[in-house]
Amino acid sequence: MTDQTPVYSIGVAAQILNVHPRTLRIYEDEGLIKPARKGNRRYFSQNDVVWIDCLRKMIHDEGISIPGIKKLLRYAPCWEITDCPKEVCEPCTAKVDQVVPSKLRVAGDKVAEQKAWEQEAAERKQALADQPETQPASKQKL
Repeated sequence: MTDQTPVYSIGVAAQILNVHPRTLRIYEDEGLIKPARKGNRRYFSQNDVVWIDCLRKMIHDEGISIPGIKKLLRYAPCWEITDCPKEVCEPCTAKVDQVVPSKLRVAGDKVAEQKAWEQEAAERKQALADQPETQPASKQKL
């Protein structure tokens, strides 16, 4: 069994963390944790418990709000924010899941850049079309 194996029910995880189970549900609703599910039951791994403990420290010791943590996680992966040890970080699903979104973000940036170029070209073309035609001074009638 590894640290990623979901073994703790919500009640047991809450007891380990000394929090109310509702707290874990709130973190899940906010997208800060994603416990494994079997039917309607949530199961937490040891890695989940460590991450939740990090969340609690950020909220209570550092004074960072849940929206603040969510913003941080958009700009930096959790293992950079919490200084996870390598043995926790390498197999962590958050690290594995980060690869795909970062590739999608790069591809999305390229698509957005291409659309911006196309929009700028269309605007310039329209601006040229809207200008009145002028003849060079040598061809104008006097």
